[in-house]
Amino acid sequence: MGDLAIDTISHGTVTFTETDNKFEKISIGQHSLVAIQPPALWKKGGRLLSGLLGLNVLLLAIVLVSSGAFNEVAVVDREVLSMLCVLMGLSGCWMIVYLLWTSRKDHHTSLKDSHAGPIWLRVGLAVFGVCSLVLVVLKIGKSVSLAHCESPIQIVHPVFQGLFVVLQTYFLWVSCQDCVQSHMNLTRCGLMLTLSTNLAIWMAAVTDESLHQTPSGSNSSNGHRIVRAGGGSSDCGCNTPVCETFETGYYYLYPFNIEYSLFASAMSYVMWKNVGRVMSQHPHHTHHSIRPNRLFVGLVLGIVVLVAGLGVFIVYEINITSENSGIKTQAIEMFYIFNIIALSMMCISSLAGSIIFRFDKRDPDSNKNPTRSLDIALLIIAALGKYCISYFSIIAVVATSPGTLIDHLNLVYSLLMIVQHTLQNIFIIEGLHREPFSSGHSDRRSSLAYNNHPEIYTNPSAITPQDSHSEAIHGHGHAHGHGHELDSHYNAIVTHAIIKDTLADWRRKALKEISLFLMISNIIFWIMPAFGARPQFDNGLELKFYGGPMWIAVVNIGLPFGIFYRMHAVASLLEVYVIS
Repeated sequence: MGDLAIDTISHGTVTFTETDNKFEKISIGQHSLVAIQPPALWKKGGRLLSGLLGLNVLLLAIVLVSSGAFNEVAVVDREVLSMLCVLMGLSGCWMIVYLLWTSRKDHHTSLKDSHAGPIWLRVGLAVFGVCSLVLVVLKIGKSVSLAHCESPIQIVHPVFQGLFVVLQTYFLWVSCQDCVQSHMNLTRCGLMLTLSTNLAIWMAAVTDESLHQTPSGSNSSNGHRIVRAGGGSSDCGCNTPVCETFETGYYYLYPFNIEYSLFASAMSYVMWKNVGRVMSQHPHHTHHSIRPNRLFVGLVLGIVVLVAGLGVFIVYEINITSENSGIKTQAIEMFYIFNIIALSMMCISSLAGSIIFRFDKRDPDSNKNPTRSLDIALLIIAALGKYCISYFSIIAVVATSPGTLIDHLNLVYSLLMIVQHTLQNIFIIEGLHREPFSSGHSDRRSSLAYNNHPEIYTNPSAITPQDSHSEAIHGHGHAHGHGHELDSHYNAIVTHAIIKDTLADWRRKALKEISLFLMISNIIFWIMPAFGARPQFDNGLELKFYGGPMWIAVVNIGLPFGIFYRMHAVASLLEVYVIS
């Protein structure tokens, strides 16, 4: 479309920018990119068109998925899975066209956003994608076992999903940093279709998993179906050990598939924001190490919380189904006590990190960064899920005048959950808005001393004749005293620079320790609810206070956002760790 042209300059580099923002020339060595910016109206129009397309697709998916969750509505899994197959097919076709188009180097100049799609995010996407493929294999195995009574779409859908996961993972791995300059409206629509498809898959998975976790005692009155994760008719259930193994296996893999869809949605959104974007400055290719060099406290405490959390979670899952009410009560109390201790440690760490940022002398990073803006927005929005559940729990406990130990623990747990999310968000947002620590401390010390007092860096050989002349006139003692005074002044400046640099090193290490501890702790707080820990249903207080339908709706809506918050916080804390 002629949105990007290359102008070769034979005499050095030139940087030129028009004030009306219609075109911009950016020098790159002896070559310059002349980016012809489309008028703001057309850019907004393209975003509006693609946004409306994505919104309508998403609303259609919401209606079908939510309708299929109730018996009263004549929508069954066949319609829902057929819609998902169509969306995955259309998105997959567009990704193939995009990859073929961008592979033609003759008419395509690739501009990259170095902040989009960091390596750890792409690796996380690939890991979740592999787990999703295992889930697809298990789904196919179960569907084949039930081929005599299930619809063929139950086999077709996982095949489509497997192909879609492979294609999308490759597409995002190689293209997530692209700033597309040609066919921009088509690219925006394709990316928004991909984003909506992933959100539709996420909603279908969350709905199935939530229905599976719904207490059986509440379903007779609210019309919910009790189904295993992954859908399927209640008239066609597994009755063989092999089929039940497949069903149980992919139930435990559902959290990975859910996170994969959300990761892919976030990366597609960043690509959508970068369409038509021309970097106004050269990206800073700063190489950072993610190895925990000389880190001990944060790593050890994080591993302790992770291992202890896994032990508590396993005991909780085993004992919560016990017919003995005493054992069940002990399991809930143990779960709450662990969460209270771990959340308290995370609150203290986040608060300490925020205080350290207050004394940090690094300049804030105020450059335009769609990836960082999305990270912050997702952290705030996802935290609302746990805020909602916690406030509902607090009101229920206070209104019923708590008397049992579980009620008191539930109250403290809910309050700490709100405080921990708030403090951790503040710490992460502060960290993401900081420039990376610079390296080369010794050079910085010398530079600092020279900038403050350049006179102490005079070449000694250049002053030797002057010193000799001074000795001849004024005597040796005066020259020696002047040299001693100069050395003392130099040592004082260098000592001051070393002290400042030592404090910066201490702050840097403390921030790394805190980020590492919070990162590992958030993993266990993702594992427990993602794999079935539901104290909101098991303690019975909120179910009795609000009633089954209302409380089930609150938990099933808010909890998926809380689960996503933990995994997204892990990725953001890794970013803070690297920057520090």
